[in-house]
Amino acid sequence: MSNTQSDVIIAPSILSADFAFLGEALAQLKTAGADWVHIDVMDGLFVPNLTIGPAVVADLKKHSDLPFDVHLMIEKPERYLQSFKEAGADIITVHVEACRHLHRTIHTIRNLGCKAGVSLNPASLPQCLDYVLDDLDLILLMSVNPGFGGQKFIPATLEKIKAVRAMIGNRKITLEVDGGITPQNAPDVISAGASVLVAGSAVFKAPNMTDAIASLRKRIRQ
Repeated sequence: MSNTQSDVIIAPSILSADFAFLGEALAQLKTAGADWVHIDVMDGLFVPNLTIGPAVVADLKKHSDLPFDVHLMIEKPERYLQSFKEAGADIITVHVEACRHLHRTIHTIRNLGCKAGVSLNPASLPQCLDYVLDDLDLILLMSVNPGFGGQKFIPATLEKIKAVRAMIGNRKITLEVDGGITPQNAPDVISAGASVLVAGSAVFKAPNMTDAIASLRKRIRQ
């Protein structure tokens, strides 16, 4: 099942923004046409990079009323779920590779009042999700190895998107793809079955944020 252009959610990742001007960047996203704000949280253990924590997310919330899509690339994410909920997360996504008790973690997120997502690294099998599908609001497929922005899209992800879309069936689960999204590959990603595109460099490194988001949408329509 593919999606129409009107279904597609654009979620710019602030990992690619200038961290000295995050507030200003977030304030511009809604006017620029973004639907969500994607926030990558990294601990230097699960991935080889450090980014931000709940206190920064709470401050960022003051600059945007867009949904906050918080992606926890951290070990033992269950330790911080409450903190990110209080900071303003609307969606909390954890990695299957980082959770010892995935089912419990998913239900903790939902009990906090957030939508619950699970992410898979490029080499992780979709079958890892077999026994939690009915508990999920979102599945996030990494189309690069997580840790740094600006990487190139891994082409094999397209077949994985199709496989996960088939697994989802009629369930009301949002399928999100993160990593190396550009106007050139966005149509293929949507045709494969994704409904949310996380775009970092394609938005924040472009000369004009509004034009960059419009370009993504235009290419999806074609």
